Amino acid sequence: MTNIKNRFRGFLPVVVDVETGGFNHQTDALLEIAAVIIQQDDEGLLFFDDVTTAYVEPFEGSNIDPKSLEITGIDLDHPLRNAQKESPALGKIFTPIRKAIKEAGCNRAILVGHNAHFDLNFLNSAVERTGIKRNPFHPFSCLDTVTLSALAYGQTVLAKAIAKAEIEWDNSRAHSAMYDTEKTAELFCKIHNLWLELSQK
Repeated sequence: MTNIKNRFRGFLPVVVDVETGGFNHQTDALLEIAAVIIQQDDEGLLFFDDVTTAYVEPFEGSNIDPKSLEITGIDLDHPLRNAQKESPALGKIFTPIRKAIKEAGCNRAILVGHNAHFDLNFLNSAVERTGIKRNPFHPFSCLDTVTLSALAYGQTVLAKAIAKAEIEWDNSRAHSAMYDTEKTAELFCKIHNLWLELSQK
């Protein structure tokens, strides 16, 4: 992660996607969360490695809209789902992020997402419910690939921006936190690296 702290003002970009039981971060369940840490090579190009995913048990009293499950394809009763309560699920996501922040000499992580405030709001609400004291993410700043895609490709929908960026897209795998995180990370890196290439000409 060579000098990535200098590229983003001391922040470590981490791409996050959540799948939920609805649109209200205060009342609707967090069902899946995935994250991947962005790294930088010696040439200043961004890349990423493996995505970390956690399946989450709905918190007590939470709302789950059946239409949301239809969109995501999540089967809450699937025997292989292996969902965890929110606290250990967030711990699984946060532990490698905290380690990467320290190794990179950064101050905090900054969430990268497609419609990033949606993901950040659900993340922050889960942190508040669980009482986690060391949230590695900046509480309100984020980097949104909707804005970047509108600038770079004239598109705001993830699948359309991916197509414009000539990145492979499998619609049957969309709305999985792991897949959407991977593709959002690929899009973010491609836009950044394209800008870097153009700025050096």
